[in-house]
Amino acid sequence: MTSELHCLIPVERIGAQGLDIVVEANATERAALARRMGIADVQSLVCRFQLKHSRADRFNAIGHLSAQVVQACVVSLEDFSAAVDEHFRLRFVPVGEETGAIDPEDPVDEIGYRDGVLDLGEAAAEQLGLALDPYPRRPGASLPEHDAEPAPPRPFDALRRH
Repeated sequence: MTSELHCLIPVERIGAQGLDIVVEANATERAALARRMGIADVQSLVCRFQLKHSRADRFNAIGHLSAQVVQACVVSLEDFSAAVDEHFRLRFVPVGEETGAIDPEDPVDEIGYRDGVLDLGEAAAEQLGLALDPYPRRPGASLPEHDAEPAPPRPFDALRRH
């Protein structure tokens, strides 16, 4: 799958001191991300990565995602703007070497990479997808009041009154 957000980093660029990278989505990438996420708009997206060697072919990342998105309120169905501010940790491992197991002692997500290239754009897109509220609610939105209809009469109610 080709990511909507492009930022390919060869692992050779990650030196002994690590590497800091900022991924910022342009207008075309933001529109494509909005379609992928099923939301009205991605107005901005900036994702910062601090990459460090973990082992010979594994890399740890500490990241921070900041985005402004437009989503439809589940109550009013009106579009509204919402901020996304998410800190995360990732581990990049060669494709096929992902553990796939969820370990509560090690809550770091693994992302596979191939051919010596990390796809930070796709990693940022995945973090956005994970950070979006699945039931977005516009501030102040409330369910409309409705008059409760009286319960239908039950057959033995008349006997109880006598």
